[in-house]
Amino acid sequence: MAWTDAAIDRRMLLAQGGIAAGLLATGTRVMAQDAGVVTVFHGGPILTMEDAAPNVEAIAVRGGLIVAAGTLDAANAAAGRGAQRFDLQGRTLLPGFFDPHGHVVMVGLQARYANLLPAPDGAGDSIPALQKITREWMGRHANLVRKTGLVIGFGYDDSQLRERRHPTRTELDAISSDVPILLLHQSSHMGSVNSAALAAAGVTAATPDPDGGVYRREAGSTEPNGVLEESALFAMMGVLFTRLDAQANMEMIREGAAFYASFGYTTCQDGRSSTDTCKLIDAVAQQGGLPIDLLSFPDILASPDAMDLSAYRKDYAGRFRIGGAKLTIDGSPQAKTAWMSQPYHIPPDGQSAAYAGYPAITAKQAIDAIELAFARGWQIQVHANGDAAVDLMIAAVREATKKHGAADRRPVLIHGQVTREDQVDQLKALGIVPSFFPMHTFYWGDWHRDSVLGPRRAENISPCGWALRRGMRFTSHHDAPVAHPNAMRVLSATVTRRTRSGDILGPDQRVPVDVALKAMTLWAAWQHYEDGRKGSLLPGKLADLTVLSDNPLTIDPDRLANIAVTDTFKEGRRV
Repeated sequence: MAWTDAAIDRRMLLAQGGIAAGLLATGTRVMAQDAGVVTVFHGGPILTMEDAAPNVEAIAVRGGLIVAAGTLDAANAAAGRGAQRFDLQGRTLLPGFFDPHGHVVMVGLQARYANLLPAPDGAGDSIPALQKITREWMGRHANLVRKTGLVIGFGYDDSQLRERRHPTRTELDAISSDVPILLLHQSSHMGSVNSAALAAAGVTAATPDPDGGVYRREAGSTEPNGVLEESALFAMMGVLFTRLDAQANMEMIREGAAFYASFGYTTCQDGRSSTDTCKLIDAVAQQGGLPIDLLSFPDILASPDAMDLSAYRKDYAGRFRIGGAKLTIDGSPQAKTAWMSQPYHIPPDGQSAAYAGYPAITAKQAIDAIELAFARGWQIQVHANGDAAVDLMIAAVREATKKHGAADRRPVLIHGQVTREDQVDQLKALGIVPSFFPMHTFYWGDWHRDSVLGPRRAENISPCGWALRRGMRFTSHHDAPVAHPNAMRVLSATVTRRTRSGDILGPDQRVPVDVALKAMTLWAAWQHYEDGRKGSLLPGKLADLTVLSDNPLTIDPDRLANIAVTDTFKEGRRV
């Protein structure tokens, strides 16, 4: 996800603040395991993520911490008399998943509003299907529509629609011409609105395209056709989301957090918070309202003052902390807005054969932002999908390193979909941590091969193999709500790189299952300087645990996506 123009950022991030405000009314409290209670987990494979002892027979947990990991006898001895037992019954225990990049505040929107996703996550396979799903959602939530004066649908994907295009305002007007309708593309970088939404935002034929975005137009006219790109979309979201009341925001956050936990995550991330969002989440955290740890990275351009909050700290308080700052350089490859050095295989409608996407910010903004992060000692996460955007990040990090000297800063490349092999060498030399998005190989692999990048470049999207062969630690994320925070789908894509059609996209970029698991647990914790307390099963670490229906190390790799998360434990307590 990306927000670009500073004014647009403020509107969008204020809307996020409204979402977070709803948390204050939840009253939800999830307590850590009682200090005196000891639980022994046994009876199935236990994967520690530690090379010295990758498998143990049992672990013992007391007061939210692992107190023993080894044989069943050792765990029983550490637990003492009266310990509770959790028999895995053949299921597999491993560390709770650590989200290297996602947007938990927006995940609730995905969970609460109309589900327009295509198979296997929904039924949005055509524009008539989108219309039907939206109408049915409106019928079930008539009170909410009446209360907010807004309809939202999430997750349509033009690459999977029968029409192979975005829905237009005329087609959304057929659903309703009275209430504003916003349908968000699965990438969260594009969307479609009806005439009522355009009117609410004051967008007309005379409205110019904003910096870093596009209002698509009717053929032969300047009249907007309802399809919005990048900053044009984010401006619309900023206007419309102010209609969401506290109750709607509360439900979005509650459902989003529950959704994360249901997929085995014990640490989630809000990858682009506003200052107001951080304040409100911190208040909720102090009330005990967060079921799992939440790590925030505020927008460095729109909300640098968030870094002055007390929530910017090394340790969690009430399961919340600010970990650093976020910068966005470009858009999305599947939406064909990522900034690349070479043209798209097939350009989007209205663009020439030379079209290669565009940056969301200026080079100076990127360089200044990264220099600021280095000067203040903030960890910086940088969204860069296209290789031209990655080039700019590398140049900015190199310049800041020259000025401030080498140190263990762990700047993070977020996505890096079209990273070239020569750039991987530069990432390693500069200490940049790549957090890749290999789920794209399943959701959009065929689209990348046939339309976005062409066969040669598509083979190497999210190049985990290149990183592994260079001895680099990398992480693997889902970017929810761009995709569900489905840990098993992340694992499957990282290991198999199998597309929807069954093709294997870039077999040389596949990695073994044990490596892929580390990229979601131990290495993800290391990315955020938290590997001393999370990411593996060692005595003294938090008892953040996930139970799986099958052992990912022994199951057929093509069945990894079918593994179910049966239990999630945060500090020893089932959440």
